[in-house]
Amino acid sequence: MGEPGRATTLLDQLTARCTFAAAGTAVTCAVSGGADSLALLALATHAGCRVTAVHVDHGLRPGSAAEAGVVRAAADRFGAAFRAERVTVAPGPNLEARARAARYKALPADALTGHTADDQAETVLLNLVRGAGLDGLAGMDPARRPLRRLRRIETRALCDALGLDPVADPTNDDPGLRRNRVRHELLPLLDAIGERDVVAVVARQADLARDAVVLLDALAAG
Repeated sequence: MGEPGRATTLLDQLTARCTFAAAGTAVTCAVSGGADSLALLALATHAGCRVTAVHVDHGLRPGSAAEAGVVRAAADRFGAAFRAERVTVAPGPNLEARARAARYKALPADALTGHTADDQAETVLLNLVRGAGLDGLAGMDPARRPLRRLRRIETRALCDALGLDPVADPTNDDPGLRRNRVRHELLPLLDAIGERDVVAVVARQADLARDAVVLLDALAAG
């Protein structure tokens, strides 16, 4: 059912920490139906943006097409437009990367995503393991990620307060995917070793690295 008073408070508090465009701006939100993307939809409309929610179905698991209905219902509730897209991703190696590429190809180039600080930290650690340079340590480009200052626990709390029932993607628990091992094994271990919240530290380091990238690019261009 949700908690109207708590939901309004959370919407106000979390929107203040996001980086949405000015009220009245038309934006496209990539909405899978998970907690982060549903929170993106709710917060974007609360910020006054004119939102179109786009659901992209990869067809990689049974019943995935029905998840578009979850997004459509949420879009109707928050006064957003809705569009469903279907892409084909063939089985084989690098499935996660190819599915991500197909998803972005189906979306407008400026579509917003629901990536949080947790996603940023995971990305930086994955890039570090791959031997990335400064660009990789800067993590994901902040331009399309207005929730990057929020935490995953906060997007889930917002969905709970709004009475939303997010789609549970079983691939998020697949230990065969390296990102999941970073999420469920590496980050908890780093928290224990450092005796602190490592996500916040890594996300802040990514911001510092991006500042350095921007400065170096400007100097090189000069």
